[in-house]
Amino acid sequence: MGLSPVPAHILLYASWVLALAWVWKALTVLRGMTLVPDLTRIDPGSLPALPATAGPHITVIVPACNEADSIEATLRSLLASTGLHLEILAVNDRSTDATGALMDQVAAEAQAAGGPHRLRAIHIDGLPPGWLGKTHAMAVAAAQAAAPWLLFTDGDVLFAPRALELGLRHAIQEKADHLVLGLTVLFHSFAEGAVFASFPVMGLWAIRLWKVADPRARDFFGAGGFNLIRRDVYKQVGGFEALRLEVIEDARLGWMVKRAGFAQRVALGPGLVRVRWLRGVFGLVRNLEKNGFAGVRFRVDVALLACLGLGVQILLPLAALASGGWTTVAGLVTYAAIVLTYFGARRALVVPPWLGLFFAPAVAVLLFACLRSMVLTLARGGVEWRGTRYPLAELRRHAGSWR
Repeated sequence: MGLSPVPAHILLYASWVLALAWVWKALTVLRGMTLVPDLTRIDPGSLPALPATAGPHITVIVPACNEADSIEATLRSLLASTGLHLEILAVNDRSTDATGALMDQVAAEAQAAGGPHRLRAIHIDGLPPGWLGKTHAMAVAAAQAAAPWLLFTDGDVLFAPRALELGLRHAIQEKADHLVLGLTVLFHSFAEGAVFASFPVMGLWAIRLWKVADPRARDFFGAGGFNLIRRDVYKQVGGFEALRLEVIEDARLGWMVKRAGFAQRVALGPGLVRVRWLRGVFGLVRNLEKNGFAGVRFRVDVALLACLGLGVQILLPLAALASGGWTTVAGLVTYAAIVLTYFGARRALVVPPWLGLFFAPAVAVLLFACLRSMVLTLARGGVEWRGTRYPLAELRRHAGSWR
């Protein structure tokens, strides 16, 4: 038995609404992403020289908890930075593996070798009440920083030798108070790339990267792998003391900077800052266990609405493709526009645009990750991460909104 005329018409109209929405998104991304500077395409000679200084240009703060597999490579990549002087504060946040020992070893080797950078390990043995481990670790290090700029990063990020110099010189040229440099996510398979890419592509519906620099726009950005901020601005917005129980502290820092009226900039630089963000197709599920529900400020209604929206994005184009006639045309237009969106964002995604053809299964993984994050957080009565449990009631009291 075929579909009745009313459901068929509803599917037709809904499919074309979604198709036209994706066409509009593709066109805005194609134009807008050309406005986001790429530091690998900028002539370094056009950037201002860094000021001569007796101290470091940047204090790099690297919090790590049980990251013995990656912390040594991160620190050595920072020590290989050229063109500027760094103070590197590696924070061992209550690790139970060899993280702290590796920090001490690399610091001792760096001191013996000399060179333009200073590396010091800070060991934290306990967590005060009312803090998340990561925000506490970064706040402790920031209070000891000597440089006029702070770079907050993670213990599994790899830096190209000129990444920090180019980032700082670009920030100075732009008179920026806060610069976020897009990360290059490393993949071991096209499936990993497809799943990862669905996350930032869906994010473009909420945050237009090319509008972050516009003081009149509400768009903001923050990324844990490369949050470069003036130390005085960090203090003026309250620092991580104001984000003691913030689960997605990187994005919230960007929100605070933009809301306070400071100059925020986003730049791209494929290959400058690299990270193996997800391991395996379902790595996104593990990564969003902590952050997924926090992104909607622990609100069940908003989470369910977001999941409904993801479900529509998955099922409606597929249903359109299977229906025939102009409804199928709408499904084809939708997928063509999705691939165009991937093409427009290719410098940020660093994946082949044709992976947009696998949008439906990739977003299905994203949907499962978001639902799982909400269910686990509600079932546990809080967030459990790196061996510490943070009560949901306390997290909700400090979450606030994105307004």
